[in-house]
Formats: sequence, structure tokens, C-alpha cells
Amino acid sequence: MSVAETIVGEAYSLITQVASWFLALPLLQRVLLVISIPFVYSITWQLLYSLRKDRVPLVFYWIPWVGSAVVYGMQPYDFFSKCQEKYGDCFSFVLLGRVMTVYLGPKGHEFIFNAKLSDVSAEAAYSNFTTPAFGEGVIYDVPNWKLMEQKKFAKVALTTDSFIEYVPLMREEILKYFASEPAFQGKNGKANVLKTQTEMTLFTASRSLMGRDLRNKLNASYAAWYSDLDKGFTPLNFAFPYLPLPSYKARDEAHRKITETYMELINKRRQQPYVHDKDLVDALMNNSTYKDGTKMTDQQVANLMVGVLMGGQHTSAATSLWFLLHLGERPDLQEQLYKEIKETIGDRDLQWEDLQKMPLVNNTIRETLRMHHPLHSVFRLVINDLPVPGTKWIVPAGDYVLASPGWSMINEKYFPHANQFEPHRWDKLAGSGGGFQGQGGSNPANKDNEDNATVDYGFGQISKGVSSPYLPFGGGRHRCIGEHFAYTQLGTLLVTYIQNFTWTSKVPEPDYSSMVVLPTPPAEIQWKKRE
Repeated sequence: MSVAETIVGEAYSLITQVASWFLALPLLQRVLLVISIPFVYSITWQLLYSLRKDRVPLVFYWIPWVGSAVVYGMQPYDFFSKCQEKYGDCFSFVLLGRVMTVYLGPKGHEFIFNAKLSDVSAEAAYSNFTTPAFGEGVIYDVPNWKLMEQKKFAKVALTTDSFIEYVPLMREEILKYFASEPAFQGKNGKANVLKTQTEMTLFTASRSLMGRDLRNKLNASYAAWYSDLDKGFTPLNFAFPYLPLPSYKARDEAHRKITETYMELINKRRQQPYVHDKDLVDALMNNSTYKDGTKMTDQQVANLMVGVLMGGQHTSAATSLWFLLHLGERPDLQEQLYKEIKETIGDRDLQWEDLQKMPLVNNTIRETLRMHHPLHSVFRLVINDLPVPGTKWIVPAGDYVLASPGWSMINEKYFPHANQFEPHRWDKLAGSGGGFQGQGGSNPANKDNEDNATVDYGFGQISKGVSSPYLPFGGGRHRCIGEHFAYTQLGTLLVTYIQNFTWTSKVPEPDYSSMVVLPTPPAEIQWKKRE
């Protein structure tokens, strides 16, 4: 008999003895033993982990596999703050079987956002979220170089000339919504901003980016479908992207209905060439060939449209409803905004150039983004062992690294009176104009770490510096390309609201159940039409 056969035989004999011993125990003891084994294993593993000097400190947890998922999912910023007090800016926790290494503050932003592509992967981290929601072959369901190319394809609709055309279209959509939405009828009333802003941002984004023919196909049902897609961005989806649950079925059905609408539009334009204003749909249909010569299929174009429109809708919806709720508690700011708007444009229609001359409008958006970052966590999967600068710690391949610009932006260390909604804290940025200024080097909260260098990852020059506490649009190769569009859309929404209404409200607590942070219902404003 060979050595291998002897080992196998002894192992089988040992297993048989253990099984016989286990089955001979009373039922209650067997149940208790089955329950206790995972806990004993988990605690032993944590103890051995804590003895390693090359590992980031680990947050202790009791429930095996689940780890800190519950407390993190309910109040991520409170969780981060409590862990920071105990462990410092860098610590790890277990989330549904995954080890997440958090690095808070500007140094953490630099560590994660500017990590080498060979060391970390956003695609591997996010594909469980995005592929079921957006579809195959786009965003994080492709290699990084293809994602950079897709960003370049989409940027043709995000130029200054485009924004100049978009503002009148957006304003028309907003006024049409005010005239038709029951919540805004009469001289005064109540509006559920969770509903109204989801719909208004969808209609304004689709009309400007996708054209009139697509906008005419959309109604309130589409806003609800996009909401169903958004519900697919939860910690549970992170671990299990496909489960037989109602929310998963609603997500998949929403994706099917939305892409069917987009495919109908694409097929119609293929048969009858589009002869009106050129838009993103037209650009993607005719200019989406990768540098290796392959071309996106029409289904992939439809899937990318889902991702682009969701990117321009759900985060803007969240930001706009938050500034409405905050302004409802600040009638003084509403009147200051009204005065600025009147002094800038009088009674004529708003134009894109006007938004560049309204510092308080822009600073209200900037302050809202500071207090309510749309995404509370940004993470990457570690591909190669990743040293933590200035320490002996190593984040091993297979773990995740996590940054939280949203935590930094509401931290007293970087922003005094961080819990107060105060757009005037940004007045020093406005200069003589007040138009949108990008993040990074222009941020007064981190003047000592300015980095005005730029880099092109394949979709145009962007700021290289991410060592700032204020990063509402992320950083590095995965920085959001819709930054200027967001300010254009949000500025048009804010100006049009101020021109037409005054309102009051109470700011609810944030709801962290999804990756996109929304208010806890009810989220309402009591409005009155301006004379």
C-alpha cells in the first residue's frame, strides 16, 4: 500500500469515528455543537489574525460570516467613526464573508483612488451590482480599457456646447412637470420630493442626453423602474447578485422593460436615420468602435444607455431632493438665492452661461454634495498584495479596500461645523464669477496638498490629485465623467424651483439601506407659489 493510500485510509477512519461519536450524542447536544462550531472557528480565526503584525487591525465581530454587515449597513458613517476612535484611520472589518480594509481621510483617498490598475480592480468589485442592473458588455462587465473607451464614447454628449443646448430643454421639462404634476397644482400644497425629484431628473436627463423621441416614451413608470434598479445596490447584492427574491425580480424586470424601450428606439433609428438634433443615442450608434476594431452591439448600446441615464438620474435626484429639504429649513437662503437669480437674469429665461455667474446657486449644490455624498462607500478588489504606505501592513490579494469621501466631507477635522448646511462656507471659491470649479486642487480645505497635474486614462484629461477631503465625484480613472452635467442639471432645477416657489420642510435622517443615500420617508416640502 502506498503512502498516499495509507493517509487516505487513516483520514477516512478518523472521519468515521468522529461521525459515530457525533451521532451517539443526544439531539440537543448535537444541535448545540453544530451551532457553536462556526462561532468557535470565527473567534479562533480572529485571534490568529490579530496576532499577525503584517495585517491591518480587524474589527471584532460575533456572528460568523455576517461580520459587521448589520451595523455597517445601518449607519456606515457612525460605524467608521467608532472604528477610527479605536483603531485609527486604517482598519478592516468583515462584510458577508469578505474582508474590507477601510482607509479614511485624504491619505485613504490617495491610497485607493490612485492605486495601480495592476493592484486593484473596480470591475471585479462592482460587477455583482452593475451587471444585473445595466446588462452585459458595459461599465464594469468589461475590461478596464473598454470601460475607459465607453467613457470616451459618452463624453461626446458632455461638452460645453451640449450644456448650452441642454439648459432650455431641461427648463422646459421642469416647467411642464410643474404644470402637470398633481402635487404642484393650486397656489400651495405638499410634494413628496422622493417621487418628484426621481421623475424630474429622469425627464430632464433623458430629454437632454437621449433626445425628444426617447423622452416622449418615458413616463412615471420609468422612474419607478429606475428606482427598482437602484434597489439592486445593497450589501446583499454585493455577496449574492442573483437570488429568488422580489427585489431581484423587480430589478431584472425593470432592466428588461427599459432596454426593450431603448432597443425599439435604436431599431427605429436604424431604419429611419435620425435627422434632428444629434444626441448621445445617435453618437453611440455611430461612434462606438473600440481601439481594437470591435464595435459595440446595439444591445450593448442599449445597456450603456441604462448606465449613463442612471448615472445622470439617481445621484442627481438624491442631491436635488436633499437641497430642497435643507432649503426648506432656511428661508433666508431661499431669498438670497432669489435675489441672486433676479440680479443675474431678471425676467428672461435661464441660459447655461447664467449658471456660471451665480456663486450661491453653485455653492448650494456644492454644500449639498458635501453633506450628502451620493455613495457612502467606494471599494476595489485587491488583485496583488497591497502594502499600506508608512506601515508594515499588507492588504492581501482577495480582500477589498474601501474609501469613504462622504465620511471625510462631514468630519469636523476637515469642515468646521460639518453638520450645518452652510453654502457660504464656499464663498472664497467663487472669485469674481462663481461658476462651477472642479474639485481637487481648488478645494480650500486642503490647500497644502494641491496637485494641479492632470492625467488622461483614455476619456480626456482629469485632475490627478485626490489627496483632498472633498471628492464628491470620486477620483482617479473611475472618476465620474458627468460632473459638469450634474452641475448644469442641478443648477437648472434649483433656479427654476426658486423662481416659482417658496417652501418649508424638515430634513429627515438618511437611509443607508442602498448604496445611494436617500432620506428616510416621508420626505416632503410644503410649497407656496411665488407672486
